[in-house]
Amino acid sequence: MKIRWLILILLFSLLFPVSGVQSQGGTGTNSVVLINMEGPLTPVLVQYLERGIQRTETLGAEALIVQLNTPGGSTDLMTQMVTLIRGSSVPVIVYVAPNGAMAGSAGTIITLAGHAAVMAPETIIGAASPVGSEGEDIGETMEAKLKEAFRAQVRSLAAGRGAEAVALAEDTIENARAVSAVEALDAGLVDFIARDLAEVLNWLEGRTLVVAGEPITLHTAGARVETLEQTLIEKVLQLLTNPNLVFLLLSIGVQAILIEISSPGGWVAGFIGIICVALAIYGLGILPVNWFGLIFLILAFVLFIIDIKAPTHGALTAAGIGSFIAGALILFNSVQIPGIPRISVPLVVGTGIVLAVSFSVIVSFAIRALRAPAQMGKQTLVGKLAIVRTALNPRGQVRVGGELWSAELVDEESGPVKEGEAVIVVEADGLQLRVRKR
Repeated sequence: MKIRWLILILLFSLLFPVSGVQSQGGTGTNSVVLINMEGPLTPVLVQYLERGIQRTETLGAEALIVQLNTPGGSTDLMTQMVTLIRGSSVPVIVYVAPNGAMAGSAGTIITLAGHAAVMAPETIIGAASPVGSEGEDIGETMEAKLKEAFRAQVRSLAAGRGAEAVALAEDTIENARAVSAVEALDAGLVDFIARDLAEVLNWLEGRTLVVAGEPITLHTAGARVETLEQTLIEKVLQLLTNPNLVFLLLSIGVQAILIEISSPGGWVAGFIGIICVALAIYGLGILPVNWFGLIFLILAFVLFIIDIKAPTHGALTAAGIGSFIAGALILFNSVQIPGIPRISVPLVVGTGIVLAVSFSVIVSFAIRALRAPAQMGKQTLVGKLAIVRTALNPRGQVRVGGELWSAELVDEESGPVKEGEAVIVVEADGLQLRVRKR
């Protein structure tokens, strides 16, 4: 019961997470809101950005600072973020940080969409040429259409930054060019290079930005920084951009569901399995994957089952392990996009072996139970202990299985058995049991 309540509490915390807001620094009366967007673009980050804008508006803060570090992502998600930023009623400042961070691919256009763009030292921006949803090159016609659309978009976003900035922005799309923070500043693609957030706030002090067609003058020197943390569910879902985690969730989820099917009624294994598979499916929807790998994964489980029902001395199980490993590598590693880690080969091999062994054990127990003859009636009493209720000399009564039975000793020469002593049932003959001393 305690485990059940623990699981329910965990589920409640995931479905109804509390969003943390932390205040730090600042001596003035004004404030800014800070959000930290790190990793590939996901629907979670779109929601996070929207919450950041809403929080800034509700608080009446001077601006929203978006600390960005992304290799890029879906053009659909990028478009949603650009729309949110350009439609905001409060200034949105995109700060590419920390040192070594990048605003790659779609991140380039998101940076340009900010009402001001700042980069930390040793950061990069660019490489915004469009690719397919799985990281592959796209056809010439589609590539030309997308490039023209993106070039028009960056021309619009960088129009106020000068001809050189517009040319560089178009070059990041046409030729996948990437530049350093210094090069981007020299061309006017970004507005400032800041070592930390305090420098960003000092640079923004007294600066006038045009937001939704209206000029807004900022007063951010010494402003209080309120960091809007991601909720627990957002953090969990953002972790699902790691293929190693998605792979483990998929493996554990399938295994847990098989355990529930093989011995139903416990519900815990089934609950865990459904949650893991649901999270894995979400991750597969975000990650660039080759869905052909799923065929090999399904084939692996089919081979495991066949080898149990029609034993081949492990031949099909070995083939299943090979199919499982190939499927996982094809699913995740045949598509590669910068910023998305590759799945660990030792992890896949080890998981495949463990999964095959455990699957074989579980299913074999289930099949053995199905094939076992039904145990019912008087014969189920044979071999059980019985307690003497009236002395056996050689006949009397015993209690076994919660019932009183007439009983007779099979070894009369050993003498009578007193009340309260235990005997063993050796045979059931009609309504009478034959028993012997222990």
